[in-house]
Amino acid sequence: MRSLLVANANDADPGCIGQRFAEQGFVGERFKDHGSVFDHCEREYPDQWPSLDGADLVVLLGSWWSVYWPDIEKSVRAECELILEAHRRRIPIFGICYGSQIMAKAFGGTVQRAAQHEVGWHQVDAKAPNQVIGGTWLQWHYDTFTTTTDVEVLATSPAGPQAIRKGRSFATQFHPEVTEAIVRRWASESGEAELAKLGMTANELINQTIFEVKRSAPAAARLVDWFIESSARELAS
Repeated sequence: MRSLLVANANDADPGCIGQRFAEQGFVGERFKDHGSVFDHCEREYPDQWPSLDGADLVVLLGSWWSVYWPDIEKSVRAECELILEAHRRRIPIFGICYGSQIMAKAFGGTVQRAAQHEVGWHQVDAKAPNQVIGGTWLQWHYDTFTTTTDVEVLATSPAGPQAIRKGRSFATQFHPEVTEAIVRRWASESGEAELAKLGMTANELINQTIFEVKRSAPAAARLVDWFIESSARELAS
C-alpha cells in the first residue's frame, strides 16, 4: 500500500507510528527496497510532491513552523490543498501536532498562539468509545487551534483540543510517534535553551521519555490500529 509522509526535510522520522503502519502493510512503493515506510513529501518543496494517485495513506508530521507565519504561506496553502484533496478522495489522513493544526485550518478552523503551552509529558483526556486516544503523551507545542462544527473533537487537555476527526481524516495535537531517539534529537539540536526557559533540562526530559515510552509505544500501536479500524468503518458507511 502506497503511503505519503508530509514533513520537513530534516525532521521526518515517524517513529512508533511509522513502525506500526509498516507492520500493517502501509509501505511507500518507491522506497520499499530501502526499508522506508513512506514516500516523503518535504514541506519546503511542495512543487516536488508526488501525486496522490494510488495513495492509501497520508501522514502529516509535526514541525517547528507555525501555520500563520507569512513566509511559509505557499507551503501552508499547498498542504491544505493536499489535505482537502485526500479527504475528498477518502484517503485516510493521520496528522500529528502541526499536522493537526494545519488540518484544522484546511477544514475552516483557525490556528493561533496558545494561552497555555505544553512541553513534556502531559495528560490527554478522551471519553468512551475513544479512550484509546487518552493517556500521557509527549507534547511540544506553543500553538493551538479551533475547529468548525463538522469536525469532531475527540480528546482535550487544559491547553485545548488534542484529537480531531472528520471522516477518514484524524489528527492529534500530541506526539504519539516519539521514541527516545526522537526526543534526544529534539532536545539536543535546538531544545536545550528552549527547555531551560521553561525550567526544564534536556536530561530530565530524556530520562522521563525513557520511562514513558515503555508505555506510550504500545499505546501508539493501539492508536494506529484504532485509526485503521475506524477508517475502514467510515469507508464502509
